[in-house]
Amino acid sequence: MDNLQISLWVVATLVTVALLFDFMNGFHDAANSIATIVSTRVLKPHQAVIWAAAFNFLAYFLFQLKVASTIGKGTIDPSIVDHYVVFGALIGAIVWNVITWYYGIPSSSSHALVGGLVGAALAKSGIDGLITAGVLKIIAFIFVAPFLGFVIGGALMVIVSWICRKMAPRKVDKYFRRFQLLSAAAYSLGHGGNDAQKTVGIIWMLLIAAGISHSTDPIPGWVVLCCYTAMGLGTMFGGWRIVKTMGNRITKLNQARGFCANSGGAVTLFLATAFGIPVSTTHTITGAIAGVGSTRGARRVRWGVARGIVWAWVLTIPCSAAMSAIAWYFGTLIL
Repeated sequence: MDNLQISLWVVATLVTVALLFDFMNGFHDAANSIATIVSTRVLKPHQAVIWAAAFNFLAYFLFQLKVASTIGKGTIDPSIVDHYVVFGALIGAIVWNVITWYYGIPSSSSHALVGGLVGAALAKSGIDGLITAGVLKIIAFIFVAPFLGFVIGGALMVIVSWICRKMAPRKVDKYFRRFQLLSAAAYSLGHGGNDAQKTVGIIWMLLIAAGISHSTDPIPGWVVLCCYTAMGLGTMFGGWRIVKTMGNRITKLNQARGFCANSGGAVTLFLATAFGIPVSTTHTITGAIAGVGSTRGARRVRWGVARGIVWAWVLTIPCSAAMSAIAWYFGTLIL
């Protein structure tokens, strides 16, 4: 009975830590959803985060749990998962998120979590603990997702420019102030649908390892509801240090460009979530913003800022993996 009680206590603690990570994910990535509507002054910051948070949560009702399944079964060997691995993965991801938030770096919470899983699995079982095909697919989309965002966002900007070519700029801004609300809502749906599911996958993995759930069982509804709620609450608090970088440092945005950037990012996220691919919402919106800016000429995009962001992308998985390996070791000592 004592062992069972300790086991349940550890599970409850790790579920709490996972929800804390989910909250931080929303907090850290709020800028992805609101940067364009804040920088173009469509909404005030406190209005924007409430708008984004509401649609983060509404994603609960719209998307299948394919991304959660990929995280839960497609990144590391389920047979090696125990509470030490989950602890290491979560702590490594949380530490990296705190560091990048503090310095205003728009890194990926998603890839921090993947790096955490990889680092903990390597610490426990070496390379055999990884599902190589799944990890490589996620790494590939470090480049594919922003490229799709870039192409779709840029294409939308070209289409909008052609349609509005004879309209007065003031009239264009008036219409697209409203359209930006819709595109920001769509992007927030995509953000919630893809990102919240990653924490769902982690908790599901933990429940299976603890014998509370079985891999053939459906994911418990309370897990999904808690994760979407934590994501929405995190978004409401907002990662203000990152908003400036995303909103205007990459390229100057107006209402029409903000609409195209959010729409391009939203389409990319919807496609990725439909195929169960965990992608970075940060990478996606960065690519879309750069794509929109590039339609005005390459010089309109601050490629130096973009390069700095790309370095954060490249470093996220190895850095969070190293931190999670250390956390895994300490977890074996204290849990």
